[in-house]
Amino acid sequence: EHSEGRAQNLLTRLVAVVGSFGLQLLHPSVSLRKAMLLLKKKRYQEQLLDKTENQISNLERMVQDIEFTQIEMKVIEGLKIGNECLNKMHQVMSIEEVERIIGETQDAVEYQRQIDELLAGSLTEEDEDAILEELNAITQEQLELPEVPSEPLPEKIPEVSPIKNRPKAELVAAS
Repeated sequence: EHSEGRAQNLLTRLVAVVGSFGLQLLHPSVSLRKAMLLLKKKRYQEQLLDKTENQISNLERMVQDIEFTQIEMKVIEGLKIGNECLNKMHQVMSIEEVERIIGETQDAVEYQRQIDELLAGSLTEEDEDAILEELNAITQEQLELPEVPSEPLPEKIPEVSPIKNRPKAELVAAS
């Protein structure tokens, strides 16, 4: 934004200079030599303006390149940190360790599957009927509650006095 403001300022000045050159050149008191000098001055200022615009463009490109390079550096630093983290993780857990864990897990799953198959295949319909009967018997037992007393409960429970001054047993050393 700042460089655009400078370029606009230079353009405004150039328009002012060209306009004043045109007026000066048309004035009858201007000699040929002076007119040539004014045109040379005008051309020099135009060239200077072009150079300045090119320099501003170069500076803007350079700033963009620097910003992009900074972003690239951050990405590279992030990759470096990520790589270090992965290396530390690889040191903690080797391929052999992972293969061993996977093998143990597969063995445990296979063992559990075999148990499930044995349990599912070993029960006949008679066994399942017997299990259901046993379950019904257990639930019926739990539902049979004792009867509630019909007499009213005493209003106050008599207090039991604690035993006081009870003689303590003496410990005798074994000889």
